[in-house]
Amino acid sequence: EAHSETESLPIVVPIEREGNPIPLSYTQERLWFLDQLDGQSAAYNIPGAVQIEGLLDIETLQAAIDALVRRHEILRTTFTSLEGRAVQEIHPVMAIPLQVFESTELAESLSDWLHTRAQALFDLSTGPLLTVSVVRLSETTTSVLAVPMHHIISDGWSIGVFINELAALYNSYRQGESPQLLPLKLQYADYTLWQRQWLQGEALSTQLSYWQEQLSGAPALLSLPTDHPRPAVQRFAGKTHTVTLPLSLLAQLKVLGQRHQVTLFMTLLAGFQVLLYRYSRQRDVLVGTPIANRQQPELEGLIGCFVNTLVLRTQLDETDSVTQLLQQVRRTALGAYSHQDVPFEQVVETLQPQRTLSHSPLFQVMFVLQNAPTAALELEDVTLSPLPAQLDTAQFDLTLEMHESEAGLMGRWTYNRDLFESATIERMAGHFETLLGAMVSDVSQPIGTLPMLSSSEQTQLLVEWNDTAVASYPRYESLHGVVEQQVARTPEATAVRFESESLSY
Repeated sequence: EAHSETESLPIVVPIEREGNPIPLSYTQERLWFLDQLDGQSAAYNIPGAVQIEGLLDIETLQAAIDALVRRHEILRTTFTSLEGRAVQEIHPVMAIPLQVFESTELAESLSDWLHTRAQALFDLSTGPLLTVSVVRLSETTTSVLAVPMHHIISDGWSIGVFINELAALYNSYRQGESPQLLPLKLQYADYTLWQRQWLQGEALSTQLSYWQEQLSGAPALLSLPTDHPRPAVQRFAGKTHTVTLPLSLLAQLKVLGQRHQVTLFMTLLAGFQVLLYRYSRQRDVLVGTPIANRQQPELEGLIGCFVNTLVLRTQLDETDSVTQLLQQVRRTALGAYSHQDVPFEQVVETLQPQRTLSHSPLFQVMFVLQNAPTAALELEDVTLSPLPAQLDTAQFDLTLEMHESEAGLMGRWTYNRDLFESATIERMAGHFETLLGAMVSDVSQPIGTLPMLSSSEQTQLLVEWNDTAVASYPRYESLHGVVEQQVARTPEATAVRFESESLSY
């Protein structure tokens, strides 16, 4: 078991500001720097949207928004430069007017409208850094609320806080009651001052030394086979592919985790890293993952940019069994959790990887298992249900985001469309499902021989493509050797002869 460093963390307490400038948190500082470097961009927007069933009272909703902005300082904060350093400027008042649309007025579909909202451009120096819009669908009692925010004031957890508190305030006002929300003991500025004061000296060096050792000698790039050459400068152009893994597989994965004392996150991450290893042929695989970074209960109810990024490194050996891999992933994850307080930006600055505009530093693939509640909110006269994000940006080459639902294990694959075609990602998602099924069926199997191809793909390889009269083989760009590996491990492989130079990658 990894020792938890959080036991010795000093408690975050309100700090007397006395008119002194308030610094940015480390993550905010990076986002501010990127904004100064690249200009306004939707790449770092946090989208939020809910569907509202029932008659919506617009005036009451505006009152709830106003109360929420008064409650959370970060919602009325802007960012400016003072003597060469970025500082937070907290405004005593900031209006966030609710924008109301009728669906009959829209010249676009609802999904396009949500996409347009999510692509809002924010000026960090003037604010506000969020917008709140609602569209009322004609001839129904259904409305859709969109609340995109800039990442510098928010994160995924914060969107949930915003929606839950907005609903509670709305409900109270509708019933003619005073809001019942407990007063906030802290504000985000208290956290940033605490982080700056605590995370220095020995505390910082202890955390950083772990990451220096953990990531020493790591490869700079995970070279997944791509459909297109990597551009010299990332455009962050993204696209998504969604899948649902069956409830039966989810149940098996949970049983597997219980038997081996690993969480669902660790089990899915292990499978994902095998997939990346088999695609890239790199045994040293680094994957990023976000962590809420709210170790103290007082931080859980705040809106702000708390999320941190951890780099999870796994060194895979094709002869290792599934069991051995799970234990390695467990040790790595626990060690990372115990050193989660140092900001990712500090890790990058310390390791000083060769910087390039073509890909992100340290890792290019992210894995996320969402565990924040996403159930519908039942209020007195309306019901709020979360809607999926509408973004066409990709901060990384590939991000797999998963969450449990009543239908099964939902997977959202967000990929850089400058690198990958949709068919490639759809195939990859299918291989991942097959791989997970193989993992739960026999944990003694070596990870190098776990099957990945579907039955239809195996038929295509062994029957349709096994024609020596064919002069050239079909392009299978994204697999880059996965085809040969799978065929070589198929009993009928003796009937198939592939020459690497014959395949057009």
